[in-house]
Amino acid sequence: MKKRSVSIAGHQTSISIEEPFWQALRGIAAARGQSLAGLIAAIDGQRPAQTNLSSAIRLAVLAWYQARLEALAPQESAPLSSE
Repeated sequence: MKKRSVSIAGHQTSISIEEPFWQALRGIAAARGQSLAGLIAAIDGQRPAQTNLSSAIRLAVLAWYQARLEALAPQESAPLSSE
């Protein structure tokens, strides 16, 4: 994991997330037509106070891809079974 510094609301902060999450975050920012810093600031602004920024970023990436998957193949909201 590599630490990266970003500026959010005028102050520097360090974020440590795995490289695949950084790559996904860059792709999401590009798809939304916004800067990486802008996307991180938006995630930061929406995260619950008890959630750290690194976790919020991972959850945002997961939510993005889950939404894309659901849009491609809508499924019934039945729970997963072990059958």
